[in-house]
Amino acid sequence: MKDPNFIRNVAIIAHVDHGKTTLVDGLLKQSNTFRSNQAEMEQSLIMDSGDQEHERGITITAKQTSIYYDDYKINIIDTPGHADFSGEVERTLNMADGVLLIVDAQEGPMPQTKFVLSKALELGLKPVVVINKIDKPSRRIDEVIDEVSELFLELAVDDSQLHYPVYYAIGREGKAWNELPDNPAVHTDLTPIFQAIINDIPAPTVQVDAPYQMLVTSLQYDSFLGKYAIGRISRGQLKKSTQVVLIKRDGTVVNGKIDKLFGYRGLNREEIDEAGAGDIVAITGISEAHIGETIADKENPEALPVIDIEAPTISMYLGPNTSPLKGREAKYNTSRQIGDRLKQELETNVSLRVQEEGIGFIVSGRGELHLSVLIETLRREDFEFEVGRPQAVTIEEDGIVKEPVEELLIEVSAEFLGAVSQELGTRRAAPIKQEQTSSGTTRSTYIIPTRAMIGLRNLLLTATKGTVIMNSLPHGYQPLGAKLQQSRNGALVATEAGVTTAYALDAAAARGELFVGPGTTVYQGMVVGLYNRQGDLDLNVCRGKQLTNMRSSSSDGTIQLTPFTDLSLEQSIDFIEDDELLEVTPKSLRLRKRFLDPNQRKRAAK
Repeated sequence: MKDPNFIRNVAIIAHVDHGKTTLVDGLLKQSNTFRSNQAEMEQSLIMDSGDQEHERGITITAKQTSIYYDDYKINIIDTPGHADFSGEVERTLNMADGVLLIVDAQEGPMPQTKFVLSKALELGLKPVVVINKIDKPSRRIDEVIDEVSELFLELAVDDSQLHYPVYYAIGREGKAWNELPDNPAVHTDLTPIFQAIINDIPAPTVQVDAPYQMLVTSLQYDSFLGKYAIGRISRGQLKKSTQVVLIKRDGTVVNGKIDKLFGYRGLNREEIDEAGAGDIVAITGISEAHIGETIADKENPEALPVIDIEAPTISMYLGPNTSPLKGREAKYNTSRQIGDRLKQELETNVSLRVQEEGIGFIVSGRGELHLSVLIETLRREDFEFEVGRPQAVTIEEDGIVKEPVEELLIEVSAEFLGAVSQELGTRRAAPIKQEQTSSGTTRSTYIIPTRAMIGLRNLLLTATKGTVIMNSLPHGYQPLGAKLQQSRNGALVATEAGVTTAYALDAAAARGELFVGPGTTVYQGMVVGLYNRQGDLDLNVCRGKQLTNMRSSSSDGTIQLTPFTDLSLEQSIDFIEDDELLEVTPKSLRLRKRFLDPNQRKRAAK
């Protein structure tokens, strides 16, 4: 059992892609947590363990790891940088006593930097600033330090938070300095960051001899041992096979027994006999535990404050597949199976909300990325379902319906500024400020309704030839505005079920942009392309060429089709309108009309 004075609990927070996970990997390797041959094998990011985290190159769930440095045990919490996963940051900051705020030496403080720092300062955590990537050619270190100072002035809760140490690092190379180095190429290591964690981050303020108390901040599952409840011991000592109570959110008390107790070393959980206040542990045996509830001493059951998570801003319908091709490509496709899986997801995904609606569910989250990661997860687990268009989650205050708005930061070169401004103007974005960066690009800040953000990223990437940098952050609520005009053209809709032919698609290609190729199974009401005009166009894409004994040089020419557009999951979600659905199976993504029959569509339109 470790003396609390030799424990440090630190969270790594930053905007997306500023180098949090890379820096944690460097700390893991340089603390000799891995054998040398293991460290060489771990070429990819060690902390990003999920398949989607590797593929997308982002952190999705917060993870904890422990390293030993001299006589100290350092518990590190790696947090996501995307605003969509900020619920992960909110729940895990309760385990920390200080934070390492990582800031990119070129980009400086970005919207998510502001959000995570405000949460850390509200909780009274001690901040340590690390200016990362100081080897970038377009670095602007002095300006970034000034911007960080302004951010602290804006967000600090008391004067003591305005005094913070600043360190410099190249996380990818595992180098750090107390002062800005003249030559970053010189050989060094992350010793200054280790020293900063020990000297600048306070030890946990806990009571060792008081009755046991722990707030559950994370859950994990194991098919062998069941549910793990993870959290920091706030006071007292804990031993395995101890009788405890679980205090639920509504105040009810459930008796339980700790089956096994685990501590952390590197990425591994190690079974231990006892643990003391200030340490982060995982407990098995308490199957009813949920995030935000308290595990306490049976003789003195006292609850800790419940974790408050900000409300979701985007919702979408998710229900069982109702298309004619249902049941061909997936194992799980009933409403009950989908509902059970969503209930399981609610236990670990604190920002998610699920409501039943008819045979399906309304799923609410922090943003499009948050929901698309959930959809992709279900898809990989062999589920089949359909989803509707994302909608903004409105609230009612004093009889006024309000919608969520976001602070949008866009960085783009001057030549594309007009195209970006025009698109944002149609979406009722209000400009706040505009400035020129040292690299010659223009950085603009807007306040924009959350519903106007749906589909915006793909449009701006197209309009700026893929060069736009955009980030957003929740910015409260405003009275609900008028309906936004539809920016998309109509759809090409299949009228017949069957297999597409090159002959029919050749004729359809002149009407718009195709989403299917020859030999694809389609059904009536399925969207097969984007029409080049307003309004939908019904057409037959399964029509075969009439076979006659008449021959001519022109009619027997080989058909050359333009390659079709294969939409990704995010692009498909952005594409659908209110009268359309996206059919999701492990093998396919199919766009379709909500009403497959054209006569039903006409009646619904009236």
